[in-house]
Amino acid sequence: MQKATQKEAVKRLKIVEGHLKKVRQMVEDGEYCPNIIQQSTAIQHALRRVDELLLDAHLHDCVTRAIKSGGGDKEIKEVLAAFRKYE
Repeated sequence: MQKATQKEAVKRLKIVEGHLKKVRQMVEDGEYCPNIIQQSTAIQHALRRVDELLLDAHLHDCVTRAIKSGGGDKEIKEVLAAFRKYE
């Protein structure tokens, strides 16, 4: 993974971490459920964006490099397995 991608992923995850703490506090404080759900949905979206960032990096770096060297099947199967693991 390139340093810029790593830096961006860490930045986004720190934002998610802070947001998650806020949502936990909302639950502990007994906030109105739809407000909590809205915030939880925002966290899920932010995590999907991190996944997209990492997937893009993997496809453009690892998979591309593997294909150029005559492979790629293993790397493609690995990323598909990562997405299917929790279905």
